[in-house]
Amino acid sequence: MFTGIVSDIGRVRAVRDTNRDRRFEVETSYDLDTVEIGASISHAGCCLTVVEKGDRWFAVEVSTESLDASTLGGWGEGAEVNLERPTRVGDELGGHIVSGHVDSHRVTIRAPVPLHRFIARKGSVAVDGVSLTVNEVEGEEFGVNIIPHTWDVTTLGRLKPGSKVNLEIDMLARYLARWQETA
Repeated sequence: MFTGIVSDIGRVRAVRDTNRDRRFEVETSYDLDTVEIGASISHAGCCLTVVEKGDRWFAVEVSTESLDASTLGGWGEGAEVNLERPTRVGDELGGHIVSGHVDSHRVTIRAPVPLHRFIARKGSVAVDGVSLTVNEVEGEEFGVNIIPHTWDVTTLGRLKPGSKVNLEIDMLARYLARWQETA
């Protein structure tokens, strides 16, 4: 989660189309010793995963859907980008809570009744322990996009049609539903 309080202005140093999507290398003043591979960083409001890092730069991969649904598709070398590291539990919330999920691999999941009622478009869900953004919901089914890095470094890349997965629904959705039931 992020708060929308920008903590650095990065600069795109390289752009490369891959056989999967698009890769950006971003120069930053962040201490990259404190940024792990797999960490999330908000880029102009879009949550992206660090897949590589070097001396004062890191790389992210962006799915075609995210390129189409955001301004990221227009980035070129030299573009300046607002950056924000994720909020830690206990940090001051100077802005407001945002997820950075504008919108890879497409996976559709059928949620069991009554769990499906907690799943909302652009909300969060954990699939086999991996935090993902819900792209669409239709009845008991919902779809997610999984970026190549997450696909490669988790067990999600091994999913087959009909695979069973563990689902965890956003805790705030559960509390909101309970509040509405008692109001």
